[in-house]
Amino acid sequence: MSTTRELGLPTAVPSPAFQADTVEIWEVGPRDGLQAEKTVLDVDTKVELIERLARAGARIIEAGSFVRADRVPQMADSAAVMARVADIDARTPVLVPNLRGYELARDAGADDIAFFLSVTESFSQQNLGASRERMEQAAEAVVARAVADGVRVRGYLSMVFGDPWEGAVDVADVVRLASVMRGWGIEQLSLGDTIGVATPGQVRAVVRTLAAHGIPVGSLALHMHDTYGMAVANVYAGLEEGVRVFDAAAGGVGGCPFAKSATGNLATDDLVWMLEGLGIRTGIDLDALTETSIWLTRALGKTPASRVATALTR
Repeated sequence: MSTTRELGLPTAVPSPAFQADTVEIWEVGPRDGLQAEKTVLDVDTKVELIERLARAGARIIEAGSFVRADRVPQMADSAAVMARVADIDARTPVLVPNLRGYELARDAGADDIAFFLSVTESFSQQNLGASRERMEQAAEAVVARAVADGVRVRGYLSMVFGDPWEGAVDVADVVRLASVMRGWGIEQLSLGDTIGVATPGQVRAVVRTLAAHGIPVGSLALHMHDTYGMAVANVYAGLEEGVRVFDAAAGGVGGCPFAKSATGNLATDDLVWMLEGLGIRTGIDLDALTETSIWLTRALGKTPASRVATALTR
């Protein structure tokens, strides 16, 4: 396997637009990545994955999800995973769908949570079998409890850029949901391209529209999928608009088990390659990350979706 050092890559020349900027990378492979994979990894392998990512320099690693095991069996052992990664040098947020999930997460020691809501009615019904109204009520209760408990909370918005059942998504619906979530006290909102159909122009338009309606760009993150190969380009568009938080999964694992034709998440390897090339330091050792991506995808019985990991293994 080649390394970035052996390739003798030129020193990055920082882009004037991003000089002195830093970004925050949310590594979602152990949660959003693994929950969409057919192969179910055991606790030991999941713990090793999180430890490897932390050693590579990841500082935020979604460790699991406290959802119904019959819906997402890949996450059924999240409590056991949390017990074994409590002391790693990274934040380990977990996903919760409702108060019951929140209580289970808290019992497992979680002090950093996330929840998600759908911009579209169809995806809400298909994903959790409940209306947007009902899911928003459940989420509001979770946020109220978390705020009272002093727990960090992040909000995911699914189907921001397109829906497989409804097609194009009206940005007004995105503004409505983002405004509601901000009203609950959510400080960070992750905009999800759940089926990977977004384009850079669309990313710019959505971010600008949210900003025009009082949603600070600094409160936004981008969660891109790479179905049409646009994930890195969409991140660049987000950078130009002032977004500095990006979600990604090592090796590009995962996708969306409830959305039609969705392929993997943006690969963390590819994201780091681009950011470092712009002179934006991420704190992540790309060689250690790609080694982890290759190890992970082998454990899953597949090849990495990451272009960088693939290139370095040739």
